[in-house]
Amino acid sequence: MIFDSIFGMFSTDMGIDLGTCNTLVCVRGQGIVLNEPSVVAVKRGTNRVLQNGNAVGIVAKEMLGKTPGSISAIRPMKDGVIADFDITEAMLGYFIRKVHNKRGRLWHRPRVVIAIPSGITAVEKRAVLNSAERASARRVYLVEEPMAAAIGAELPVTEPTGSMIVDIGGGTTEVAIISLADISVCESIRVAGDDMDEAIAAHMKRTYNLMIGEQTSERIKIEIGSASPMETEMTQEVRGRDMISGLPRKTNISSEEVREALKEPIGAIIDCVTRTLEKAEPELAADLVDKGIVLAGGGALLRGMDTVLANATGLDVVVAADPLTCVARGTAVYLENLEMWKDTMESDEDEF
Repeated sequence: MIFDSIFGMFSTDMGIDLGTCNTLVCVRGQGIVLNEPSVVAVKRGTNRVLQNGNAVGIVAKEMLGKTPGSISAIRPMKDGVIADFDITEAMLGYFIRKVHNKRGRLWHRPRVVIAIPSGITAVEKRAVLNSAERASARRVYLVEEPMAAAIGAELPVTEPTGSMIVDIGGGTTEVAIISLADISVCESIRVAGDDMDEAIAAHMKRTYNLMIGEQTSERIKIEIGSASPMETEMTQEVRGRDMISGLPRKTNISSEEVREALKEPIGAIIDCVTRTLEKAEPELAADLVDKGIVLAGGGALLRGMDTVLANATGLDVVVAADPLTCVARGTAVYLENLEMWKDTMESDEDEF
């Protein structure tokens, strides 16, 4: 017991939400210690990270859409999985070292729990494991994102009762019903926040002949986007490049237009939720009548998302406390209780 206490004091073990848009790191007893964009800036044609390996995260995101011909700002995660193995390894290594430096412990290689989408393939899982191992992790465990989100949202996942989580991230939407510390029913679709941004950009092209970047699309979604009608509708000035003249131009867009543009991706998410409910066992479905659905992830912050899901399912829908960090906080709790989860976990070794 004394040894365990001492080890806990000096442990740098961490849980990582390796997201398409943002990577969050949570350390036991410290909470969220890092929250940065999943972006890396490299010299074009190579995998060499700029600024002595420090052009990662916030620094690299500021370069998106603004790089000269010699530099590429890359998002190595696509649809929740690794699209560029080497760049992901560099990014993970940077984040792990950054957390070590904050805590002043460079000598201890950490155990790491990484949240992954529930619908990814065995090859994609192995890519995550290999990237983390080569980025200096001592031991790597994988946990499915809906399970991590449910744990982070403090749902009673270990009890013999149904708990439903809808985690709307940047690249994937994960919907799961959980009971007795495991996933009973799960659906995963590669439609989420990025698709909403693309839908807004497509609307601007189609309606105004105006090309806008992904950061502008995301800003429109955050500032005036909604899934259901708002009490006070809003407008926003949008700047971009005119597709006809090729010159910079600005125009105004209303929240009603944005809502119309978002109908397709939001409809896909609603369909995923209803399909999951249709697969549920009767007893689990009965539990959900009282307990409802919990929303997590950045998409949960879209205005009216809870309302449209409640209307579509007839269930109570609530947004988790601090939905953006649910998955990261869940990975940290998972790491603290590995013995409880060892029958369902996946790691870089066959045995616990």
